[in-house]
Amino acid sequence: MKFGKRLKKQIMESLPEWRDKFLSYKELKKLVRLISEFVYLLNNEIDKFNNFFMEQEEDFVIRHEVYMLLNRILNLIERWGPNGSEASEANYREEIAKIRKDMVDFHGEMVLLVNYSSINYTGLAKILKKYDKRTGGLLRLPFIQKVLEQTFYATDQISKLVKKCEGMMDVVFRRRAEEELAERAREARDAITVAGEGIFRNTVAALLTIQEIRAGSSTQSAFSLPPLNMPDSHLIQAFQLNSTIPTN
Repeated sequence: MKFGKRLKKQIMESLPEWRDKFLSYKELKKLVRLISEFVYLLNNEIDKFNNFFMEQEEDFVIRHEVYMLLNRILNLIERWGPNGSEASEANYREEIAKIRKDMVDFHGEMVLLVNYSSINYTGLAKILKKYDKRTGGLLRLPFIQKVLEQTFYATDQISKLVKKCEGMMDVVFRRRAEEELAERAREARDAITVAGEGIFRNTVAALLTIQEIRAGSSTQSAFSLPPLNMPDSHLIQAFQLNSTIPTN
């Protein structure tokens, strides 16, 4: 599958509010032979990526602090448990399930942002290669060097947040006693299934798309594909393999 079709598929499988934030690949292809318009649109695209990425990253930093607090609260809830009545037991289970789902969704959104950086960088590299090939120009090298300094390309902070979130979820999904394993494993599957209906499904689709792009490329240099700085999440692996989340 050509990159343009993969990108279109990725956009349609992304969150609705993200869809106009991706690379305008089709429009850039139309302007390949018109250098002034082409470069103007490229610069606008970079500004679009940077603004969106910074807005999302700032939001994730704030929300991460909230989930750190939720994680501490959840630890206390799981430590002391309900007070014994059926109603409190039901509320207890419901609250834990909600917090778990929220954390899984939050994790998925952050992975989507890392993927957003990767696929838009890949699109820029490909359209610049097409430009140089069709025009005989040498725009690709200096422009990619400029891109490497952009905010949307720097995913170190968001990747660290992903890892911290995975650490929280390791605790959230950890079991206290062997007799609870069967019931809690079912709860874990339920949480992933619910998330899979929305953000988590988008996350898995995004990761599969970028993996397909990399598998179909004969070169993986800084001027064709970016370093794959994607979280190697056991939660995503569990979802793809239709298995339960590890409990140890």
